[in-house]
Amino acid sequence: MKIVILDGYTENPGDLSWEGFQNLGELKVYDRTSANDIVVRIADSDAVIVNKTPITKETIAACPNLKYIGVLATGYNVVDVRAAKERGIPVCNIPTYGTTAVSQYVFALLLEICHHVWAHSESVKAGIWTGSEDWCYWCYPLIELAGKTIGIIGFGRIGQSTGRIAKAFGMKVLAYDEYQNNTGRQIADYVSLDKLLRESDVISLHCPLLPSTKGIINKDGIQKMKDGVIFINTSRGPLVVEQDLTDALNSGKIYGAAVDVVSTEPILADNPLLKAKNVIITPHIAWAPKESRERLMKIAVQNLEAFLSGKPINIVNQ
Repeated sequence: MKIVILDGYTENPGDLSWEGFQNLGELKVYDRTSANDIVVRIADSDAVIVNKTPITKETIAACPNLKYIGVLATGYNVVDVRAAKERGIPVCNIPTYGTTAVSQYVFALLLEICHHVWAHSESVKAGIWTGSEDWCYWCYPLIELAGKTIGIIGFGRIGQSTGRIAKAFGMKVLAYDEYQNNTGRQIADYVSLDKLLRESDVISLHCPLLPSTKGIINKDGIQKMKDGVIFINTSRGPLVVEQDLTDALNSGKIYGAAVDVVSTEPILADNPLLKAKNVIITPHIAWAPKESRERLMKIAVQNLEAFLSGKPINIVNQ
């Protein structure tokens, strides 16, 4: 079997091994692939593995040997799954690898907003504490999470993991999700979206990007939020109308925001959030601890192994 990985760098910049795939066939790994090179590189391959490189209907038609498409991520919108299904090609994703990593990162962002740890450390290094008349000082308001309410929009695996951490901090947890379950009820109170927006001190997004969720955070919804709310997005950038979020940050309606995802990635130079007040922007790294990427690699190999055994798993286009 000929296996081609078109954009392996973000999953494995050199600290992991491709051995699992090497054991399954003739493997070729590219760090990155431009649009013009996609068909050339996979024209005679049996399996293609991608992260963000698009596999279009036209690409699938131009690759008659293609039998399997694996995605090194949970999201699979880079693949024309309908065209793949028409050809009888399974598209397999990685559904659960990043749960603990992403929920941990939510609180890394939230705690930075609450305590401004880096800014205070830098102020000490700049000599402010050395020259202080008092034995301590703070440059920003400090916020305690215990007793606050966190609203989690999207209460699947990552949302529920985030909720468990929030409860450990002594927070009340509200959740909005179209599909409720008993596990979720043990962590949070399921409420309407309007109630969540009105009552939450912190709002964190964990829902998939669907036509029904695109722009779910917008001007109208922001107006329903508490003044001084904290907003976190580690899910998908297009869930947020970025100009509306920017306006709310600049007006003070939203106290602070932290986003690990934006509408177009890499971020465009004219993204309004780059000029917003009190916002943290990180380059889509919530998923990326080595431990998380090792799980992703293991599942990606298992997906291909299952396909080769005739019992494919994690198929998104059945």
